[in-house]
Amino acid sequence: MKDLSRLLRPRSIAVLGAGWAENVIEQCQKMGFDRPIWPVHPKRETVGGLKAYASLADLPAAPDATFIGVNRFATVEVVAELNRLGAGGAICFASGWTEAGEPELQQKLVAAAGDMPILGPNCYGVINYLDGALLWPDQHGGVPVTSGVALVSQSSNIVINMTMQQRGLPMAYVACLGNAAVVGLADLAGALIDDPRVTALGMYVEGIDDAPAFAALAERARNLGKGVVVIKSGKTELSRSAAASHTASLAGGGAASSAFLRQIGVAEVNSPAELLETLKIFHLHGPQIGTRICSVSCSGGEAGLAADLGAACGIAFPPVPQATHDRLFNVLGPIPTISNPLDYHTFIWGDGPKTTEVFSAMLEPYDAGIFVIDSPRPDRCDPSSFQPAFDAIVAAQKATGKIAFPVSLIAENIGEDRMAAMRAQGVCALLGLETAMVAIKAAQTLPGEAGWRPARALPPRDSHLLSEAEGKALLAAAGVAVPKSVAAPTLAGLDSTGLTAPFALKGLGFAHKTEAGAVRLGLMSLDGQAEMPGATGYLLEEMVTGAVAEILLGLRRDPVYGVTLTLGMGGVTAEVLADTVTLVLPVSEAQVLQALRRLRLWPLLDGYRGRPRADMAAVAQIAVALGGQMLADDSLEEIEINPILVRTQGAVAVDALIRNV
Repeated sequence: MKDLSRLLRPRSIAVLGAGWAENVIEQCQKMGFDRPIWPVHPKRETVGGLKAYASLADLPAAPDATFIGVNRFATVEVVAELNRLGAGGAICFASGWTEAGEPELQQKLVAAAGDMPILGPNCYGVINYLDGALLWPDQHGGVPVTSGVALVSQSSNIVINMTMQQRGLPMAYVACLGNAAVVGLADLAGALIDDPRVTALGMYVEGIDDAPAFAALAERARNLGKGVVVIKSGKTELSRSAAASHTASLAGGGAASSAFLRQIGVAEVNSPAELLETLKIFHLHGPQIGTRICSVSCSGGEAGLAADLGAACGIAFPPVPQATHDRLFNVLGPIPTISNPLDYHTFIWGDGPKTTEVFSAMLEPYDAGIFVIDSPRPDRCDPSSFQPAFDAIVAAQKATGKIAFPVSLIAENIGEDRMAAMRAQGVCALLGLETAMVAIKAAQTLPGEAGWRPARALPPRDSHLLSEAEGKALLAAAGVAVPKSVAAPTLAGLDSTGLTAPFALKGLGFAHKTEAGAVRLGLMSLDGQAEMPGATGYLLEEMVTGAVAEILLGLRRDPVYGVTLTLGMGGVTAEVLADTVTLVLPVSEAQVLQALRRLRLWPLLDGYRGRPRADMAAVAQIAVALGGQMLADDSLEEIEINPILVRTQGAVAVDALIRNV
């Protein structure tokens, strides 16, 4: 891992290029950077009002950080010279590298950098609001801070937009990766999270270049008590083998990346607003806030919305304990219905002591409380009557030691000044009730398992489909129960002696037998059976009886995350139900069972309304056994069983699709 300390926290900055260099100088001066800034230009005596040096060799010393705003060909030469001088690192701004079909030029840049860290190429730069050091050629919306969050992005424009936020989030660093030719995502993020002034990490990620390193980053952040929240884009691309595999189509849409982030304890959200609001929680309260939430408002409509929006993102509102009910009743009287969410009406509006007592009483038995409050706009209205309610929220947090979130129903209805004043008192105001709910849920993300890393990833490879007979033999060798069967290259060659009817007759050579008409069930004999057009062979099996559930199980190589496991409701309606969960290997049987409980239809597997309970522990055993097989045998590309027929005791794999190289 390269040392990025000089690049990120420089004591001297060099800038190359005319217009871009002037912009960098201007931004540094605006932020009060009081260290040397050295423009380098072969023809100008000054740049941005500062003395210019004709070449890098003329600088007083090797610069800690350099912004290179020249063309891509000159950039390679500049990087090579900076490396020879012993510079601390550089931002390579120019585009036109691998992203433009010029990988050879990017390889020359990497060679020129040697051991010197560079961000980019095709990189906007980095902002250090803590020390006023901006290697950044454009406007931004931040201000100097003494602590705050770090933002890392694989899109320059998205992070520029985020600097313009008016949500009361203190930003310590903003950094872009560009093509990440030398410094990768985990390396840059790790260098930022290690700064003790950084409180949390937010990331816009288009692709994870090193999953084990990213998992290590998440664990390091967790050990430092710092939350990490990610927007992962590019979720809609399906795998190259989607046409042949149920698993590929059902586990598309970013299931693997979401599973990976969940397993390493990183919160995932879908929009910049959700990311910023989650970071505000992490900044003041750290990661893994509690799950017992209450909602307090002076409106039945707001209470109803809180309940609905909370349910939509998985936030539950536990009932009000009797002692709390009695305490609230003593202040509110018989008219308000004391429940969670609570509509306390407006009888106590403006009465600071009573409001404080109600807010404190409601918050006390919970981990955190949502206090819905929208301040009138100050340019047209007088918001002074709302101050007692805001003061009561602050007082309730102090009195109970629990987290109190003032939350505006409409995002713009709590201003920056008010948010800053409340933040100074340790209170995190959130903007927009729906966004706030998502952020609170994200901030509840459970920590990952210490030391867990994904399996080694292999590049995409060509593979071929085993016959079902071959696949069943592989499953049996791994200890997975399969139906008793015989196989033959022709229908006439099948010998049912030793098998007990009823039978399932299958034609081999099809990825999806049902759609091809290559499955015949419930046969008592082979008499009168016709050939199946296109079949390369036949398999005759004893039919499995006593099943209470059909489960799909799929294991697949992933070029980023190693091996993924997908489980869900199976059978011919698997795609229609689309009820699956995905994990990244390695996993334990307990983790598989925990994931299965996230299925929408889990109650049907677990004895809903007197139904027989499926032996899902047997399914977990199969998943872990076959996962071990995949991890031990690099030639295996995919294992799909659809369905596993699950009994009340035991489970049998009745249809297998297996690919190897």
